[in-house]
Amino acid sequence: MRIHIGTDHAGLEFSTQIQHHLAEQGHEVVDHGPIEYDALDDYPSFCIRAAQAVVRDQAAGVEALGVVFGGSGNGEQIAANKVLGVRAALVWNISTAELAREHNDANVISIGARQHTFGEAASFIDRFIATPFSGEERHARRIGQLAAYEQDGVLLPDPRAGHTRNTMSDASDSFDPEAG
Repeated sequence: MRIHIGTDHAGLEFSTQIQHHLAEQGHEVVDHGPIEYDALDDYPSFCIRAAQAVVRDQAAGVEALGVVFGGSGNGEQIAANKVLGVRAALVWNISTAELAREHNDANVISIGARQHTFGEAASFIDRFIATPFSGEERHARRIGQLAAYEQDGVLLPDPRAGHTRNTMSDASDSFDPEAG
């Protein structure tokens, strides 16, 4: 499988180690940067390029996934999710790595390099790669809703539409500030 990697300075050491780990397992690893440590570098371009490559490969029928790193993984996940067709999940344990694929068909994961040991991160990535999407109807339906929103901004109808009861005013009418 082709694995696209993107990071920033906070994840650079992890990225290098992970690339060796994945190559030893027979994966084709594509590094989207950075190429050297710079404490002032910015993660968005590295992570977005990795995410774009995953989408391009998948559209071309190439089996591909992505892994992005940073100090916490939060910004990197946000950056990757800006790419149309990416479903990036922040992973912090084996269960979230597995569920990202199984339920969300995530094609990119984000890991906080300052939050985990190399061994932990490697195990998350290995589980992510090894876990297939379940294909269950409920999960496929939800992913379809996300894809539709990306395309045209349309959401399912609001189930509260047409209801006249204002729950906020009902709650405030019965509010007793003395009750504690």
